Formats: sequence, structure tokens, C-alpha cells
Amino acid sequence: MKKRWVAIIAFLALALTVGLSGTTQSAQAADNPSSVKAIKKRGKLKVAVFGDLSPYGYVDSEGKNQGYDVYLAKRLAKDLLGDESKVEFVVVNAEERVDALKSNKVDLVLANFTKTPERTRVVDFASPYMKVGIGVVSPKKAEITKAKQLNDKKLIVTKGTTAETYFTKKYPKINLEKYESKSQQFQALTDGRAQALADDNTYLYAWVKENPDYKVGIKEIGEVSTINPAVKKGNKSLLKWVNNDLKKLNQADFFETAYNETLKPFFGEDIKPSDVIITKK
Repeated sequence: MKKRWVAIIAFLALALTVGLSGTTQSAQAADNPSSVKAIKKRGKLKVAVFGDLSPYGYVDSEGKNQGYDVYLAKRLAKDLLGDESKVEFVVVNAEERVDALKSNKVDLVLANFTKTPERTRVVDFASPYMKVGIGVVSPKKAEITKAKQLNDKKLIVTKGTTAETYFTKKYPKINLEKYESKSQQFQALTDGRAQALADDNTYLYAWVKENPDYKVGIKEIGEVSTINPAVKKGNKSLLKWVNNDLKKLNQADFFETAYNETLKPFFGEDIKPSDVIITKK
């Protein structure tokens, strides 16, 4: 009899725990200030963007937000709220992106946010809308098109980057010239201190547009990463909506249009939309 009562008490305790858990989850969902329902009630989609990373997210001379990320944010606001002007841009730097979500300062991050295993532990990423890999730029008169051409030669990288890690591991015969900043590394390239320079390919595409004597001879090498929208961890409502909308936009060739409107003027004719955007399958 005693064992029977112990079993009954254990069952009731479990049922109570499950019930309270469900109630807590329902309350949390109802209190979510960035749920689709809450955003529609508010009438504004709050989006974190960069203010100084042209051509992805920047503030122009008239004080207006511009760029590829901004273009996408306006379209998401239009699809969710019926008007692209119903978006509130919050300018952040790289270190502020996660905190902006955690503090409910924004609903969504569209600030050239690369998806990494570390970041997936603190935010939820939606489907990708852009890709980024390592590229190699060199003078047109001595173009580098294959990494092996750099064996026993000099390649410029910035310290602590994926380019440094990749070439150190994969191409030990290449002599790496390492610099602290991007301005230093590009100055070193134009000074002729090395045969080529490796960095994020999307960054290089814009740089060669301003420096026409150089060309991204290797557009993509090593592992390709993706740029994804991010929402607060556990915000299933908005995550689901964003994923569904991105799928529709992809099928409608929205991202190619966005590329032509915002990125092509910075990249020029040598770069195709498929080098940067996520194309439909």
C-alpha cells in the first residue's frame, strides 16, 4: 500500500510540473515583445543594422539608412506590416548585435551577421541571404588565380582572420605577411610588399571597384560561411515567419534585384550576383 501511495504522489508531482511548465511557456510566448503578434500590434519592425559598413549597411549624406541589409529590412517590413516605411532602424556595431536582441532593443538583426557555431548558442539564425568566403586579390598585371601560384611567395593577411587561419593550415609553403588592420594590409599591397592579399571576398569585391588595377583572381577558397538574419533565442514566432518570407522572396528573385540595386554599383561587372547572394535551388 505504501509503495502505491508513493507512486501516486510521484505521478501527481510530475503532472503538476508539466502543467506549470506549459503555463510558463504560454506566458513567455504571450509576453514576447518581438513575436509576430506583438510587432503587428506595435506597427513597427525594429531592425539592427550597421551604420558604417558600405554597401551592406550605412548612413548616407542625408542621414538615411542605405545598403543591402537595409533593402531587405524594408521588404520584410512591407511583407509583415504592409508598408516598407514601418521599420525602425537601430544602428549597432558588431559587439552590440547580440545584446540588442537579448535586451529587446530590436526584433531582428540584419547587420552582416555571419552564422557561426558560437553564435548559434546565443541567438537563433534564420535562413541565409548572402554568402561569404575567402578571396584573394592581386595586381591585374600579375594576377593570382590559384593558391599554388603563391608557394614561396608573399601573401598579405590581417591577424586573427579566417584568411590567416586557412592559409597557415592549408598552404604552409606560402609566406604570410601579417598586419593589424585592413588599412595597413591594403597599403602594404599597393606598396608592392607582397604578390597578393587574402580577405573576405565580399569586402574585396568593393575594394577593387575603387582600385581598378587589381582583381579578385580567386573569388572563393576554403569554407564558405553565410550571412543570416538573427532573432532572440527562442523567438519561434518571428523565426518561422522570417524563414517563410525569405523562401518566398528567394523564389521571386528578390535577392538578385536587391543585389542589382545595392551591391552591383559597388562591385562592378566582374562580380555576378551568384558570387554573393543565396540563389534559389
